[in-house]
Amino acid sequence: MSSIPSRSRTALSRRLAAVGRCHLAGLLGLWVCVVGCGVVGALLLLPVGLGHRLLPPAAGALRRCADRARRRAAQWSGVRIGSPDPLPGSGTAGARAVLADAGFWRDLTWAWLEPVVGGLLVAVPPSLFVYGLFGALVQPFVWRRLDDGNWYAFVPVHSTALMVAALVLGLAFMAAGALLAPPVLRLHAGWGRQLLAPPRSTELHRRIDRLTQTRADALDGRAAELQRIERDLHDGAQARLVALGMRLDSATRLLQDDPAAARAALLEVRELSARALQDLRDLVRGIQPPVLTDRGLGDAVRSLALDSFLDVSVEARLAGRLPAAVESAAYFAVNELLANAAKHSGAGRVEIVLVHDGPPAEAPSGSPSHVPSGSPSRAPSDGRPRLRVTVTDDGRGGADPARGTGLLGIRRRLATFDGSLVLHSPQGGPTTVALEIPCASSLPKTSSC
Repeated sequence: MSSIPSRSRTALSRRLAAVGRCHLAGLLGLWVCVVGCGVVGALLLLPVGLGHRLLPPAAGALRRCADRARRRAAQWSGVRIGSPDPLPGSGTAGARAVLADAGFWRDLTWAWLEPVVGGLLVAVPPSLFVYGLFGALVQPFVWRRLDDGNWYAFVPVHSTALMVAALVLGLAFMAAGALLAPPVLRLHAGWGRQLLAPPRSTELHRRIDRLTQTRADALDGRAAELQRIERDLHDGAQARLVALGMRLDSATRLLQDDPAAARAALLEVRELSARALQDLRDLVRGIQPPVLTDRGLGDAVRSLALDSFLDVSVEARLAGRLPAAVESAAYFAVNELLANAAKHSGAGRVEIVLVHDGPPAEAPSGSPSHVPSGSPSRAPSDGRPRLRVTVTDDGRGGADPARGTGLLGIRRRLATFDGSLVLHSPQGGPTTVALEIPCASSLPKTSSC
């Protein structure tokens, strides 16, 4: 029962913080207007030459204001706004480049409209809250000192009963302001995204560059994988098979003259064949583990947990099978993270959570589709369902992707799928690695998760 008041206090504190953020956003909108006026002043001075020197720093100040607004939208409302291309340098050439930059004009439009549209929007919750605060805390003490013309909203406060009504109305205004603050912040962030997001052409160019880079990484990774398979075959199974053939030949020659030596050679052949078979199994397991193909990602990760000497717990909420390439990428990413935790973190316990936050796509005709109760079915805000994998260990922390190739390799592998890796590893731990891969669940469920 004690957790219910605690959750209520947390929700109340968040709403009150949202009211304060609305008020802060309104004040910052006035500062944005001042910066925008400075930019317009620099534009007006362009004909006399002084504007060529003033425009780049003024545009840089405006861009910093816009970047801070983008960060606030992400932190306060969870609305992510992409950044335009960096502004060019100073001087006459820099001023001309600023004038040709589409992101600069979008920032300037936002600077002029934000105090009016955004400012009026975020002013509603603080106004309601402060006016309600006046009715709840001030009216009960001042109504006797005022004449009969004292009004609070639509209530003429000139008696105790009407004072109580004003008090209740003030509390209602405060509640309305606190309830409206979070959705108003989200609406304000959405309004800002309409103007602060980079132009469509910029997003397309970035998308092309990203696809070009990920394609090159995928081709390089595939070539490296083929080289690894060829090397493992040449140095492992192939060498053992060659040795096996030589021992068989030797045993054949000894079979008539020295049966005991031939028997010993055949026993050695059997041992060599077992080792060659194990090498082939290890090679196949490194390419695509059979448990991943047969049972799916959930059971494959559980097999990794069983093989690890750490105390690993796995929670899998997957509504069906995912595309094979996505399952493979997630499996080997988790395998690499478990290896890092075992080698470098000093951890004793690891928690792995796999969640697919979208409904399964329509299963192939004639195949069953099982969705476990309680599994998430809400797609993310961008409309694409995602596989989310979180790996948390209780080690010493301080992980840094720049000091090793494991995390960088995972990032390159996930980038092929538009996936992402977020690392949080403060000194002293714990270390949390969150992976996201956009994908749809399309195959019938076969694992036990």
